[in-house]
Amino acid sequence: MKLWAGHFQKETDSRVDDFNSSISFDARMYREDIEGSIAHASMLKKCGIITEEEGTQIVAALADILADIDAGKLAIDPTAEDIHTFVEGELTARIGEAGKKLHTARSRNDQVATDMRLYMRGQVKEIVALCRELINTLCDHAEANVETIMPGYTHMQRAQPITFAHHLMAYAEMVHRDIERLDAALQRMDECPLGCCALAGTTYPIDREFTAKALGFSRIAQNSLDGVSDRDYCVDIASACSLLMMHLSRFSEEIILWSSWEFRFVQLDDAFATGSSIMPQKINPDVAELLRGKTGRVYGDLTTMLTMLKGLPLAYNKDMQEDKEAMFDVVDTVKLSLTTFIPMVATMKVLPKNMREAAAGGFSNATDCADYLVRKGMAFRDAYRTTGMLITKCINEGYTLETMPLKEFREQSELFDADIYGAIALENCVRGRKSDGGPAPESVMKAINHMRDEMDAMA
Repeated sequence: MKLWAGHFQKETDSRVDDFNSSISFDARMYREDIEGSIAHASMLKKCGIITEEEGTQIVAALADILADIDAGKLAIDPTAEDIHTFVEGELTARIGEAGKKLHTARSRNDQVATDMRLYMRGQVKEIVALCRELINTLCDHAEANVETIMPGYTHMQRAQPITFAHHLMAYAEMVHRDIERLDAALQRMDECPLGCCALAGTTYPIDREFTAKALGFSRIAQNSLDGVSDRDYCVDIASACSLLMMHLSRFSEEIILWSSWEFRFVQLDDAFATGSSIMPQKINPDVAELLRGKTGRVYGDLTTMLTMLKGLPLAYNKDMQEDKEAMFDVVDTVKLSLTTFIPMVATMKVLPKNMREAAAGGFSNATDCADYLVRKGMAFRDAYRTTGMLITKCINEGYTLETMPLKEFREQSELFDADIYGAIALENCVRGRKSDGGPAPESVMKAINHMRDEMDAMA
Protein backbone atom coordinates (compact mmCIF):
# COMPACT_ATOMS: atom_id res chain seq x y z
CA MET A 1 0.00 0.00 0.00
CA LYS A 2 1.27 3.47 -0.87
CA LEU A 3 2.14 5.72 2.06
CA TRP A 4 0.17 8.52 0.45
CA ALA A 5 -3.01 6.52 -0.27
CA GLY A 6 -6.21 8.02 1.14
CA HIS A 7 -7.37 11.00 -0.86
CA PHE A 8 -6.87 9.32 -4.21
CA GLN A 9 -9.95 7.61 -5.66
CA LYS A 10 -8.20 5.85 -8.52
CA GLU A 11 -5.29 3.43 -8.82
CA THR A 12 -2.07 4.84 -10.20
CA ASP A 13 -1.35 3.83 -13.76
CA SER A 14 1.28 1.07 -13.75
CA ARG A 15 3.44 3.12 -16.09
CA VAL A 16 3.47 5.95 -13.56
CA ASP A 17 4.43 3.49 -10.83
CA ASP A 18 7.36 2.31 -12.89
CA PHE A 19 8.41 5.87 -13.73
CA ASN A 20 8.00 7.06 -10.15
CA SER A 21 9.67 4.11 -8.40
CA SER A 22 13.13 4.52 -6.86
CA ILE A 23 13.46 1.19 -5.04
CA SER A 24 15.79 -0.16 -7.74
CA PHE A 25 18.49 2.29 -6.70
CA ASP A 26 17.61 3.70 -3.27
CA ALA A 27 17.46 0.18 -1.78
CA ARG A 28 21.20 0.53 -1.13
CA MET A 29 20.30 3.06 1.60
CA TYR A 30 18.38 0.51 3.67
CA ARG A 31 20.87 0.73 6.54
CA GLU A 32 20.74 4.52 6.70
CA ASP A 33 16.97 4.50 6.43
CA ILE A 34 16.61 2.06 9.31
CA GLU A 35 19.19 3.86 11.46
CA GLY A 36 17.35 7.13 10.85
CA SER A 37 14.05 5.49 11.80
CA ILE A 38 15.53 4.04 14.99
CA ALA A 39 16.78 7.51 16.00
CA HIS A 40 13.39 9.03 15.14
CA ALA A 41 11.44 6.39 17.10
CA SER A 42 13.76 6.84 20.09
CA MET A 43 13.12 10.58 19.98
CA LEU A 44 9.34 10.11 19.74
CA LYS A 45 9.50 7.86 22.81
CA LYS A 46 11.73 10.29 24.74
CA CYS A 47 9.37 13.19 23.99
CA GLY A 48 6.26 11.22 24.99
CA ILE A 49 4.79 11.38 21.48
CA ILE A 50 4.54 7.59 21.47
CA THR A 51 4.50 5.36 24.54
CA GLU A 52 7.57 3.74 26.06
CA GLU A 53 6.27 0.33 25.03
CA GLU A 54 5.57 1.41 21.44
CA GLY A 55 8.98 3.01 21.10
CA THR A 56 10.79 -0.02 22.43
CA GLN A 57 8.77 -2.32 20.19
CA ILE A 58 9.48 -0.21 17.06
CA VAL A 59 13.21 0.07 17.74
CA ALA A 60 13.57 -3.67 18.40
CA ALA A 61 11.65 -4.57 15.24
CA LEU A 62 13.69 -2.15 13.13
CA ALA A 63 16.90 -3.67 14.49
CA ASP A 64 15.60 -7.12 13.56
CA ILE A 65 14.72 -5.96 10.03
CA LEU A 66 18.23 -4.57 9.59
CA ALA A 67 19.78 -7.80 10.85
CA ASP A 68 17.58 -9.88 8.55
CA ILE A 69 18.50 -7.83 5.48
CA ASP A 70 22.19 -8.00 6.37
CA ALA A 71 21.97 -11.76 6.82
CA GLY A 72 20.11 -12.27 3.55
CA LYS A 73 17.01 -13.53 5.35
CA LEU A 74 14.86 -10.65 4.13
CA ALA A 75 14.84 -9.60 0.48
CA ILE A 76 13.91 -6.04 -0.38
CA ASP A 77 10.68 -6.04 -2.38
CA PRO A 78 11.41 -4.63 -5.85
CA THR A 79 7.74 -3.64 -6.26
CA ALA A 80 7.85 -1.25 -3.29
CA GLU A 81 7.76 2.42 -4.24
CA ASP A 82 10.97 3.21 -2.38
CA ILE A 83 13.11 1.96 0.50
CA HIS A 84 11.12 4.03 3.02
CA THR A 85 7.85 2.37 1.95
CA PHE A 86 9.42 -1.07 2.14
CA VAL A 87 10.86 -0.63 5.63
CA GLU A 88 7.69 0.89 7.07
CA GLY A 89 5.55 -1.80 5.43
CA GLU A 90 7.74 -4.58 6.81
CA LEU A 91 7.70 -2.96 10.25
CA THR A 92 3.90 -2.75 10.29
CA ALA A 93 3.60 -6.33 9.07
CA ARG A 94 5.71 -7.47 12.03
CA ILE A 95 4.31 -5.41 14.92
CA GLY A 96 0.96 -4.11 13.69
CA GLU A 97 -0.51 -0.77 14.84
CA ALA A 98 2.64 0.42 16.61
CA GLY A 99 4.48 0.32 13.30
CA LYS A 100 2.05 2.83 11.82
CA LYS A 101 3.12 5.39 14.42
CA LEU A 102 6.75 5.54 13.29
CA HIS A 103 6.06 8.22 10.68
CA THR A 104 4.59 10.62 13.24
CA ALA A 105 6.30 14.05 12.99
CA ARG A 106 8.19 12.97 9.90
CA SER A 107 7.86 13.19 6.11
CA ARG A 108 9.58 11.26 3.37
CA ASN A 109 11.08 14.62 2.44
CA ASP A 110 13.19 14.96 5.59
CA GLN A 111 13.60 11.19 5.76
CA VAL A 112 15.25 10.90 2.34
CA ALA A 113 17.29 14.04 2.95
CA THR A 114 18.64 12.41 6.11
CA ASP A 115 19.26 9.06 4.42
CA MET A 116 21.26 10.74 1.65
CA ARG A 117 23.43 12.68 4.07
CA LEU A 118 24.13 9.57 6.12
CA TYR A 119 24.92 7.48 3.04
CA MET A 120 27.10 10.08 1.34
CA ARG A 121 28.96 10.75 4.58
CA GLY A 122 29.99 7.11 4.75
CA GLN A 123 30.93 6.99 1.07
CA VAL A 124 33.06 10.14 1.25
CA LYS A 125 34.94 8.76 4.24
CA GLU A 126 35.72 5.63 2.23
CA ILE A 127 37.00 7.75 -0.67
CA VAL A 128 39.17 9.79 1.68
CA ALA A 129 40.66 6.58 3.08
CA LEU A 130 41.48 5.43 -0.46
CA CYS A 131 43.05 8.81 -1.24
CA ARG A 132 45.25 8.43 1.83
CA GLU A 133 46.25 4.97 0.63
CA LEU A 134 47.17 6.38 -2.78
CA ILE A 135 49.28 9.13 -1.21
CA ASN A 136 51.11 6.60 0.95
CA THR A 137 51.76 4.50 -2.16
CA LEU A 138 53.15 7.54 -3.96
CA CYS A 139 55.36 8.35 -0.97
CA ASP A 140 56.71 4.78 -0.94
CA HIS A 141 57.55 4.94 -4.66
CA ALA A 142 59.01 8.41 -4.28
CA GLU A 143 61.24 7.45 -1.37
CA ALA A 144 62.69 4.64 -3.48
CA ASN A 145 63.36 7.03 -6.36
CA VAL A 146 64.74 10.24 -4.87
CA GLU A 147 67.90 9.76 -6.98
CA THR A 148 66.12 8.56 -10.14
CA ILE A 149 66.69 11.29 -12.72
CA MET A 150 64.11 11.94 -15.42
CA PRO A 151 63.30 14.86 -17.70
CA GLY A 152 60.73 17.35 -16.55
CA TYR A 153 58.52 18.62 -19.36
CA THR A 154 56.82 21.77 -20.52
CA HIS A 155 54.73 21.72 -23.72
CA MET A 156 55.54 17.95 -23.70
CA GLN A 157 59.12 18.92 -24.58
CA ARG A 158 62.02 17.90 -22.35
CA ALA A 159 62.78 20.92 -20.21
CA GLN A 160 64.91 20.47 -17.07
CA PRO A 161 66.11 17.47 -15.08
CA ILE A 162 64.04 16.41 -12.10
CA THR A 163 63.61 13.11 -10.26
CA PHE A 164 60.86 10.56 -10.53
CA ALA A 165 60.25 11.12 -6.83
CA HIS A 166 59.66 14.81 -7.43
CA HIS A 167 57.19 14.02 -10.22
CA LEU A 168 55.27 11.54 -8.07
CA MET A 169 55.04 13.96 -5.16
CA ALA A 170 53.37 16.51 -7.42
CA TYR A 171 50.47 14.04 -7.68
CA ALA A 172 50.58 13.45 -3.93
CA GLU A 173 50.00 17.20 -3.48
CA MET A 174 47.03 17.08 -5.86
CA VAL A 175 45.40 14.18 -4.05
CA HIS A 176 46.05 15.89 -0.71
CA ARG A 177 44.06 18.88 -1.96
CA ASP A 178 41.32 16.46 -3.03
CA ILE A 179 41.15 15.18 0.54
CA GLU A 180 40.87 18.74 1.82
CA ARG A 181 37.97 19.42 -0.54
CA LEU A 182 36.19 16.22 0.49
CA ASP A 183 36.74 17.05 4.16
CA ALA A 184 35.28 20.52 3.57
CA ALA A 185 32.22 18.91 1.97
CA LEU A 186 31.85 16.65 5.01
CA GLN A 187 31.93 19.65 7.32
CA ARG A 188 29.33 21.58 5.34
CA MET A 189 26.95 18.59 5.13
CA ASP A 190 27.24 17.84 8.85
CA GLU A 191 23.72 18.94 9.77
CA CYS A 192 20.62 16.86 10.32
CA PRO A 193 17.41 17.64 8.38
CA LEU A 194 15.27 15.16 10.32
CA GLY A 195 12.39 17.05 11.92
CA CYS A 196 12.01 19.51 9.04
CA CYS A 197 9.17 17.20 7.93
CA ALA A 198 7.60 18.01 4.57
CA LEU A 199 8.82 21.62 4.57
CA ALA A 200 7.36 23.47 7.56
CA GLY A 201 8.44 21.51 10.61
CA THR A 202 5.82 20.03 12.93
CA THR A 203 3.43 20.93 15.74
CA TYR A 204 4.60 17.92 17.76
CA PRO A 205 7.05 18.65 20.63
CA ILE A 206 10.04 16.94 19.02
CA ASP A 207 13.69 17.15 20.03
CA ARG A 208 15.75 17.61 16.86
CA GLU A 209 19.03 17.97 18.74
CA PHE A 210 18.51 14.50 20.22
CA THR A 211 17.98 12.97 16.78
CA ALA A 212 20.96 14.79 15.29
CA LYS A 213 23.25 13.58 18.05
CA ALA A 214 21.95 10.00 17.77
CA LEU A 215 22.86 10.00 14.06
CA GLY A 216 26.29 11.54 14.54
CA PHE A 217 25.53 15.03 13.23
CA SER A 218 27.07 18.02 14.96
CA ARG A 219 24.09 20.32 14.34
CA ILE A 220 20.56 20.51 12.94
CA ALA A 221 19.45 22.16 9.69
CA GLN A 222 18.36 25.64 10.77
CA ASN A 223 15.66 26.21 8.16
CA SER A 224 13.03 23.57 7.42
CA LEU A 225 12.60 24.64 3.78
CA ASP A 226 16.33 24.43 3.19
CA GLY A 227 16.66 21.25 5.20
CA VAL A 228 14.50 19.18 2.83
CA SER A 229 15.63 20.80 -0.42
CA ASP A 230 19.37 21.30 0.11
CA ARG A 231 21.52 19.22 -2.20
CA ASP A 232 24.49 21.59 -2.22
CA TYR A 233 26.53 18.96 -0.45
CA CYS A 234 25.92 16.58 -3.36
CA VAL A 235 27.31 19.19 -5.74
CA ASP A 236 30.25 19.73 -3.37
CA ILE A 237 31.02 16.01 -3.36
CA ALA A 238 30.54 15.59 -7.11
CA SER A 239 32.76 18.61 -7.73
CA ALA A 240 35.51 17.37 -5.41
CA CYS A 241 35.30 13.91 -6.98
CA SER A 242 35.48 15.43 -10.47
CA LEU A 243 38.73 17.15 -9.53
CA LEU A 244 40.03 13.93 -8.00
CA MET A 245 39.19 12.04 -11.20
CA MET A 246 40.83 14.78 -13.25
CA HIS A 247 44.03 14.30 -11.25
CA LEU A 248 43.87 10.53 -11.68
CA SER A 249 43.23 11.03 -15.39
CA ARG A 250 46.28 13.28 -15.77
CA PHE A 251 48.39 10.71 -13.95
CA SER A 252 46.89 7.96 -16.11
CA GLU A 253 47.84 9.85 -19.27
CA GLU A 254 51.44 10.05 -18.08
CA ILE A 255 51.52 6.35 -17.20
CA ILE A 256 50.18 5.56 -20.68
CA LEU A 257 53.01 7.63 -22.19
CA TRP A 258 55.68 6.31 -19.82
CA SER A 259 54.78 2.68 -20.49
CA SER A 260 54.93 3.10 -24.29
CA TRP A 261 57.98 1.97 -26.27
CA GLU A 262 58.59 5.61 -27.18
CA PHE A 263 59.27 6.40 -23.50
CA ARG A 264 59.86 3.13 -21.61
CA PHE A 265 60.08 4.95 -18.27
CA VAL A 266 57.91 2.38 -16.47
CA GLN A 267 56.68 -1.14 -17.06
CA LEU A 268 53.23 -2.09 -15.87
CA ASP A 269 52.79 -5.33 -13.96
CA ASP A 270 51.11 -8.04 -16.02
CA ALA A 271 48.31 -8.18 -13.47
CA PHE A 272 47.36 -4.58 -14.31
CA ALA A 273 47.67 -4.64 -18.09
CA THR A 274 45.94 -6.46 -20.92
CA GLY A 275 46.94 -7.92 -24.28
CA SER A 276 45.74 -7.85 -27.85
CA SER A 277 43.62 -10.54 -29.47
CA ILE A 278 45.74 -10.38 -32.62
CA MET A 279 49.11 -8.76 -31.74
CA PRO A 280 51.07 -10.96 -29.32
CA GLN A 281 53.63 -8.29 -28.41
CA LYS A 282 51.09 -5.86 -26.96
CA ILE A 283 50.94 -4.89 -23.28
CA ASN A 284 48.10 -2.40 -23.11
CA PRO A 285 47.60 0.09 -20.25
CA ASP A 286 43.84 -0.50 -20.21
CA VAL A 287 43.37 0.44 -16.55
CA ALA A 288 44.80 3.90 -17.11
CA GLU A 289 42.91 4.32 -20.37
CA LEU A 290 39.58 3.30 -18.86
CA LEU A 291 40.13 5.63 -15.93
CA ARG A 292 40.48 8.51 -18.37
CA GLY A 293 37.12 7.51 -19.82
CA LYS A 294 35.45 7.19 -16.42
CA THR A 295 36.54 10.72 -15.57
CA GLY A 296 34.07 12.07 -18.14
CA ARG A 297 31.37 9.98 -16.52
CA VAL A 298 31.87 11.71 -13.15
CA TYR A 299 31.89 15.10 -14.91
CA GLY A 300 28.54 14.11 -16.40
CA ASP A 301 27.13 13.28 -12.96
CA LEU A 302 28.20 16.71 -11.69
CA THR A 303 26.46 18.32 -14.66
CA THR A 304 23.36 16.24 -13.91
CA MET A 305 23.25 17.58 -10.36
CA LEU A 306 23.76 21.20 -11.36
CA THR A 307 21.19 21.00 -14.15
CA MET A 308 18.64 19.22 -11.97
CA LEU A 309 18.88 21.87 -9.27
CA LYS A 310 19.17 25.02 -11.32
CA GLY A 311 15.46 25.77 -11.77
CA LEU A 312 13.87 24.25 -8.67
CA PRO A 313 11.66 26.40 -6.44
CA LEU A 314 11.54 25.61 -2.72
CA ALA A 315 10.99 23.18 -1.20
CA TYR A 316 11.09 19.52 -2.22
CA ASN A 317 10.36 18.59 -5.84
CA LYS A 318 10.32 15.13 -7.40
CA ASP A 319 13.22 16.19 -9.63
CA MET A 320 15.41 15.61 -6.58
CA GLN A 321 14.93 11.87 -6.91
CA GLU A 322 17.49 12.17 -9.73
CA ASP A 323 20.20 13.01 -7.19
CA LYS A 324 20.59 9.38 -6.14
CA GLU A 325 21.58 7.66 -9.38
CA ALA A 326 23.99 10.47 -10.22
CA MET A 327 25.60 10.54 -6.77
CA PHE A 328 25.70 6.77 -6.43
CA ASP A 329 27.49 6.66 -9.78
CA VAL A 330 29.96 9.30 -8.60
CA VAL A 331 31.04 7.40 -5.50
CA ASP A 332 30.93 3.98 -7.18
CA THR A 333 33.09 5.18 -10.07
CA VAL A 334 35.61 6.96 -7.86
CA LYS A 335 35.98 4.02 -5.48
CA LEU A 336 36.32 1.52 -8.31
CA SER A 337 38.90 3.73 -10.02
CA LEU A 338 40.98 4.20 -6.89
CA THR A 339 40.89 0.54 -5.83
CA THR A 340 42.26 -0.44 -9.25
CA PHE A 341 44.62 2.48 -9.78
CA ILE A 342 46.44 2.21 -6.43
CA PRO A 343 47.81 -1.33 -6.91
CA MET A 344 48.63 -0.55 -10.55
CA VAL A 345 50.88 2.30 -9.37
CA ALA A 346 52.26 0.24 -6.48
CA THR A 347 53.34 -2.61 -8.76
CA MET A 348 54.66 -0.71 -11.77
CA LYS A 349 58.39 -1.14 -12.38
CA VAL A 350 60.53 1.99 -12.77
CA LEU A 351 63.22 1.97 -15.51
CA PRO A 352 65.82 4.52 -14.29
CA LYS A 353 68.32 4.03 -17.13
CA ASN A 354 65.77 5.02 -19.75
CA MET A 355 64.69 8.02 -17.73
CA ARG A 356 68.23 9.31 -17.37
CA GLU A 357 69.02 8.80 -21.04
CA ALA A 358 65.93 10.80 -21.95
CA ALA A 359 66.98 13.62 -19.62
CA ALA A 360 70.47 13.71 -21.19
CA GLY A 361 69.31 13.27 -24.78
CA GLY A 362 66.79 16.05 -24.41
CA PHE A 363 69.43 18.56 -23.20
CA SER A 364 67.53 19.16 -19.99
CA ASN A 365 70.77 20.53 -18.50
CA ALA A 366 70.91 23.38 -21.05
CA THR A 367 69.78 25.97 -18.48
CA ASP A 368 72.57 24.84 -16.17
CA CYS A 369 75.07 25.26 -19.01
CA ALA A 370 73.87 28.83 -19.57
CA ASP A 371 73.98 29.52 -15.82
CA TYR A 372 77.59 28.28 -15.79
CA LEU A 373 78.53 30.99 -18.30
CA VAL A 374 76.62 33.62 -16.32
CA ARG A 375 78.61 32.73 -13.20
CA LYS A 376 81.75 33.20 -15.32
CA GLY A 377 80.67 36.75 -16.16
CA MET A 378 78.67 36.43 -19.41
CA ALA A 379 75.31 38.19 -19.71
CA PHE A 380 72.44 35.70 -19.53
CA ARG A 381 71.08 36.51 -22.99
CA ASP A 382 74.50 35.86 -24.52
CA ALA A 383 74.87 32.71 -22.45
CA TYR A 384 71.46 31.55 -23.67
CA ARG A 385 72.48 32.09 -27.32
CA THR A 386 75.82 30.36 -26.84
CA THR A 387 74.20 27.33 -25.24
CA GLY A 388 71.64 27.16 -28.02
CA MET A 389 74.46 27.03 -30.59
CA LEU A 390 76.12 24.24 -28.59
CA ILE A 391 72.90 22.21 -28.63
CA THR A 392 72.62 22.61 -32.40
CA LYS A 393 76.18 21.26 -32.70
CA CYS A 394 75.32 18.36 -30.35
CA ILE A 395 72.32 17.41 -32.48
CA ASN A 396 74.32 17.60 -35.70
CA GLU A 397 77.22 15.57 -34.37
CA GLY A 398 75.43 13.10 -32.08
CA TYR A 399 76.59 14.45 -28.71
CA THR A 400 74.83 15.23 -25.47
CA LEU A 401 76.13 18.18 -23.47
CA GLU A 402 77.72 15.70 -21.06
CA THR A 403 79.63 13.91 -23.85
CA MET A 404 80.64 16.91 -25.97
CA PRO A 405 84.49 17.36 -26.01
CA LEU A 406 85.85 20.36 -24.14
CA LYS A 407 87.39 21.83 -27.31
CA GLU A 408 83.90 22.02 -28.85
CA PHE A 409 82.74 24.00 -25.82
CA ARG A 410 85.72 26.33 -26.06
CA GLU A 411 85.05 26.99 -29.74
CA GLN A 412 81.88 28.73 -28.62
CA SER A 413 83.40 30.50 -25.60
CA GLU A 414 86.78 30.51 -23.87
CA LEU A 415 84.92 30.82 -20.57
CA PHE A 416 84.34 27.08 -20.69
CA ASP A 417 86.78 24.97 -18.72
CA ALA A 418 86.91 21.38 -17.48
CA ASP A 419 84.60 22.25 -14.59
CA ILE A 420 81.73 22.53 -17.10
CA TYR A 421 81.23 18.79 -16.85
CA GLY A 422 80.53 19.01 -13.13
CA ALA A 423 78.16 21.92 -13.70
CA ILE A 424 76.07 20.06 -16.29
CA ALA A 425 76.16 16.56 -14.81
CA LEU A 426 72.48 15.71 -14.41
CA GLU A 427 72.96 14.50 -10.85
CA ASN A 428 74.54 17.83 -9.88
CA CYS A 429 71.87 19.79 -11.74
CA VAL A 430 69.21 18.06 -9.67
CA ARG A 431 71.10 18.22 -6.37
CA GLY A 432 71.66 21.93 -6.83
CA ARG A 433 67.92 22.63 -6.95
CA LYS A 434 67.52 22.30 -3.20
CA SER A 435 65.08 25.14 -2.65
CA ASP A 436 61.93 24.07 -0.79
CA GLY A 437 59.66 22.27 -3.21
CA GLY A 438 62.51 21.54 -5.63
CA PRO A 439 63.72 18.20 -7.02
CA ALA A 440 66.92 17.83 -4.97
CA PRO A 441 66.85 14.56 -3.01
CA GLU A 442 66.98 16.37 0.34
CA SER A 443 64.09 18.66 -0.68
CA VAL A 444 62.00 15.74 -1.93
CA MET A 445 62.65 13.73 1.24
CA LYS A 446 61.51 16.74 3.25
CA ALA A 447 58.31 16.80 1.17
CA ILE A 448 57.79 13.06 1.57
CA ASN A 449 58.21 13.22 5.34
CA HIS A 450 55.87 16.19 5.57
CA MET A 451 53.23 14.35 3.52
CA ARG A 452 53.58 11.22 5.65
CA ASP A 453 53.06 13.34 8.76
CA GLU A 454 49.90 14.79 7.17
CA MET A 455 48.58 11.31 6.47
CA ASP A 456 49.41 10.08 9.97
CA ALA A 457 47.53 13.04 11.42
CA MET A 458 44.42 11.99 9.46
CA ALA A 459 44.55 8.39 10.70
